[in-house]
Amino acid sequence: MPLKSPPGYEWPSQTPPLRAWPAELLSPAAGNNAKLAAWLTDARAANLPHLHGFANGLELDREAVNAAITLPHHNGRTEGVNTRTKRIMRQMHGRAGFDLLRHRILLH
Repeated sequence: MPLKSPPGYEWPSQTPPLRAWPAELLSPAAGNNAKLAAWLTDARAANLPHLHGFANGLELDREAVNAAITLPHHNGRTEGVNTRTKRIMRQMHGRAGFDLLRHRILLH
């Protein structure tokens, strides 16, 4: 089924070709920041306003984005602990005090 445009929207006729999001950016590597810079340049040249917004969002915190796509470090373990703690707190809401919550977190 072909995509339908919103009412009143016309697709840009002179949009330069845009490369797809480089999948290799999903695995941290040393040259990824240059690949991202090239893609951002292409994205800004395209006549696609939503893509401009995405590119501007990446530029707002470029240092963090570069660190995420070039360095092998991540905070996945910390995020997992936070998620588990929040889940336990939701399960225990209104049932017991801090002592039982502490025991469940330490024993889980």
